[in-house]
Amino acid sequence: MSHRTSQGLLAGKIGLVFGVANKRSIAWAIAQAWHRAGARLAFTYQGHRVKDNVEELAATFGADTLILPCDVTRDEEIARVFADVGGKFDRLDLLLHSVAFAPKEALEGRFAETSREAFRIAHDVSAYSLVALARAAAPLMTAGGSIIGMSYYGAEKVVPHYNVMGVAKAALEACTRYLAYDLGPQGIRVNCISAGPVNTLAARGISGFIEMLRHYESKAPLKRNVTADELGATGVFLASDGAAAITGQVLYVDCGYQIMGM
Repeated sequence: MSHRTSQGLLAGKIGLVFGVANKRSIAWAIAQAWHRAGARLAFTYQGHRVKDNVEELAATFGADTLILPCDVTRDEEIARVFADVGGKFDRLDLLLHSVAFAPKEALEGRFAETSREAFRIAHDVSAYSLVALARAAAPLMTAGGSIIGMSYYGAEKVVPHYNVMGVAKAALEACTRYLAYDLGPQGIRVNCISAGPVNTLAARGISGFIEMLRHYESKAPLKRNVTADELGATGVFLASDGAAAITGQVLYVDCGYQIMGM
């Protein structure tokens, strides 16, 4: 889906984006694509470390772009974000959940050594937050809506060093299916994009990431890695009426890597 063909597909839609850290974030690629397709967006940020980045990026969509702090592990902050979004727009059509975290030590060494606390944090931030955000978004999605989460192949197969994050992503994908069932009667669709590796700030925290990029390039049917623009285009598709009958799915956008056995 080129920039030209996506124009107007999301005209009049209101979207809320969680998970932009910097200009290389997958969340930012999807936000840009949604904006080009005509959506009006609001953004959240977690912590002062990324606040300036998000403000600078969001300002390119207009000085009045709503930017709100939100720690997804705090229910009162989630409630405030959706109250503010409801106050400004009266409704919500699109929600992007591009949020994941595990303590650094849990992404090194053996999965068997994962501490109880690291396991809890990874699942709270990376999986439960989708449930919390979907529950808060649903009352604003009065005309139906599209909720999109970001997953990775490590949810389905063992990816060395991905460790507890793979287990948390598996939980995220299961949450996607159960939420799709619960929210379907309201016309709200819930899907995941399982992206091939992209050189983002989060990805570089995974040991052996550069080797992973090379491996995908050599093994994937398309013999290359996915681009941020391609993930943006998929985000527009899942948010659009073209995906009106698609819910509860994990869509692999990885140049075909997922189909390979060897």
